[in-house]
Amino acid sequence: MFSKLDEVVERFDELTQLICDPEVASNATKFVELSKERAHLEPIVDTYKEYRTAMSDLEGAKEMVASEEDPDLREMAAEEVQELSAAIEGFEERLKVLLLPRDPMDDKNIILEIRAGTGGDEAALFAADLFKMYCRFAETQRWKVEFLSESEGTVGGYKEVIALVTGDAVYSKLRHESGVHRVQRVPATESQGRIHTSACTVAVLPEADEVDLQISDHDIRIDFYRSSGPGGQSVNTTDSAVRITHLETGIVVTCQDEKSQHKNKAKALKILSSRVLEQIQAAADAERSAERKSMVGSGDRSERIRTYNYPQNRVTDHRIDLTLHKLDMVVAGDNLGDVIDALNAHVQAERMASMGEGGI
Repeated sequence: MFSKLDEVVERFDELTQLICDPEVASNATKFVELSKERAHLEPIVDTYKEYRTAMSDLEGAKEMVASEEDPDLREMAAEEVQELSAAIEGFEERLKVLLLPRDPMDDKNIILEIRAGTGGDEAALFAADLFKMYCRFAETQRWKVEFLSESEGTVGGYKEVIALVTGDAVYSKLRHESGVHRVQRVPATESQGRIHTSACTVAVLPEADEVDLQISDHDIRIDFYRSSGPGGQSVNTTDSAVRITHLETGIVVTCQDEKSQHKNKAKALKILSSRVLEQIQAAADAERSAERKSMVGSGDRSERIRTYNYPQNRVTDHRIDLTLHKLDMVVAGDNLGDVIDALNAHVQAERMASMGEGGI
């Protein structure tokens, strides 16, 4: 473990020198690549330095306990030994987590897809509430959200909304949001005051880069047609809508939000690439079913993962039996991080247990 940590420190120092090199700084792609690697290693290096400082201080405190004749000073040193020992244990646990193998997808941007499920109009309204929640959370993380496609409900909300979320480590934070989100509340249209249960499905797909997946023209069929529904002057009068079919998997994506056929095609291809990549990943995950079971749920969209109970102001994540009585703050996006952090902490603990990690 220590040899691994020493290697990390050595690589961190090397990267620090490299990004200061004028030749590297002039190469934007290389500079960004090395800066990202350094940023990933920095918390490991900082924690390891704190650990070593605490170990040095602990040795000094132990020596004082053994040699100090003044009882008051000896008692103070003994208390410091206890405090430092607890701190060192915390550093060790954090270092174990920081050294866990990273998923290569963690730094990816995502395609966020939200669809209304059971519940009709109320499900569409809930889909809009979920989308607003993720948009607000994205703001707190300084991420950018870009609409790719939307289909509005009959009384508002969304039958389906798809967006691109870009920023730092988006996929690593939101990957466990995939699944069925259930809501229990009194709809605005309910005159009897009865509580209804509705549901939406959320899918979080890592954005596919050309390096990850290359789809050629031979792999797809593209159809152009006239847009339907409300739109501007040229949206409904030209064949600007696009339907792309991936021939091997049968995955179909349509996009008609833009007046430009070219823009609709570009958006549809972005969504299609991410869905195909997800299917490839799912096949790979199936081969690692034992590891998959150790994670928080399967991430399958048919799996109910969370319930939002408005009358009780309660949010429950069923995968880790987490219940928070501050639904209003979670749905507002301000406290969604509490749920996400708990999920990620659980995943890390499960991974550490499955790897059979012992002491440092």
